[in-house]
Amino acid sequence: MKNHEYEINPMGIENKSMDIIEGLIGSESWDPLLKAVVHRIVHTSGDPDYANIVKIHPDAIKSGMEALKKGALIITDVNMLKTGINKPALNKTGSEAICIVSDKEVAEEAKKTGETRSMTAMKMLKDKMDGSIIAIGNAPTALFVVLEMCKNEGIKPALIIGTPVGFVGAAESKELLIEEAPVPYITVRGTKGGSPIAASVINALLYSIVERD
Repeated sequence: MKNHEYEINPMGIENKSMDIIEGLIGSESWDPLLKAVVHRIVHTSGDPDYANIVKIHPDAIKSGMEALKKGALIITDVNMLKTGINKPALNKTGSEAICIVSDKEVAEEAKKTGETRSMTAMKMLKDKMDGSIIAIGNAPTALFVVLEMCKNEGIKPALIIGTPVGFVGAAESKELLIEEAPVPYITVRGTKGGSPIAASVINALLYSIVERD
């Protein structure tokens, strides 16, 4: 078998990837922070088309970074998203990520109401949401209920990252987020998305604040 030369340095691989992404999506002249978020999404997904469907509120990046610098709580809808957040970078900001979707109390309450565990978890965390970053990568129902609480109960997160994926309610929940815009948001239109995408947005914000190990 013929030997091939290939990049083995992790940061070298990432930097080369980002250069390729810049060429693919034509982001040479973009604002550096906007570029950092979109590049991270494209890098995580391996799909340049995300550059066409990302929707970022004008105040979203600033609000998210300021919240992280203050040690904001990050509330996620699923543990996969929580796991995808870079822990060393998160710890440097003093922030914390939590997810209670697997808690016994959530499961019991969801069984009583017939609602999804994700939306039940969001309701149970309502009192922790002001000034927080809410990241929803899987469950449209969680995003719908957060928007309802913003509208009807006056909760005010610093940032909503909403990238639920799928064919039932996902696209609709994200369009509602864009239309109502109760607070700054970052989302991707349509059926694409997922927990890795939401985690990549948080990581992009973190990497813009702290040195990476």
